[in-house]
Amino acid sequence: MTPGNDKALDHTRSRYDFIAPLYNLMEWPIERLFFRRWRKILWERVEGPRVLEIGIGTGKNIPYYPEGVEVTGIDISSGMLSRAEKMVRKRDIEHLSLKRMDAQDMDFDSHTFDQVAATFAFCSIPDPVRGLEEAMRVTRPGGRLYLLEHMISKNPTIARMMKFLDKPFHYLSGVHIARDTVQNVKTAGWESVEVKDLVQNGIVRFITGRKRS
Repeated sequence: MTPGNDKALDHTRSRYDFIAPLYNLMEWPIERLFFRRWRKILWERVEGPRVLEIGIGTGKNIPYYPEGVEVTGIDISSGMLSRAEKMVRKRDIEHLSLKRMDAQDMDFDSHTFDQVAATFAFCSIPDPVRGLEEAMRVTRPGGRLYLLEHMISKNPTIARMMKFLDKPFHYLSGVHIARDTVQNVKTAGWESVEVKDLVQNGIVRFITGRKRS
């Protein structure tokens, strides 16, 4: 990893560690109105049995895990993982392991998982293409990728505004708001990419892909 990427990773980690205690409260309104419904839709498609969740954060997806799957959840922020650990203990969840790990350089053997899922994670990974390449490496041939992501708008006027605000927003929060995650998925080599817009102008999309068999 290049020094510049190390710096970017440290910046993102520090931002998430800082906001971790208030993260769920900050997102409560939009989570209740939209996100939890979309999370449910994503996880209904996951079959497993071995699943990697990238950017597990505070564990917001845990209530939607299908029965019978074995999930490994990774995140770069120890502050976020500590919140997820509390949820695991509270719900007495089995078949879930949590690891502090960089999605750009994962400590898993190739072909470890049947499927990979992430929700609103590839907006903050410093090198999203590298992270998606790593996700493909650790997925078995024929395995699938499931993403719920916010990204740059299809509306040119809104897109210009998002690009203008991207740097200050990232500095404050660690999150990029103007990424083209669909193109990043294709660039990383995932095949059979399908996209569904969840809000007008495609700011939030459901993205799936498949690793070549």
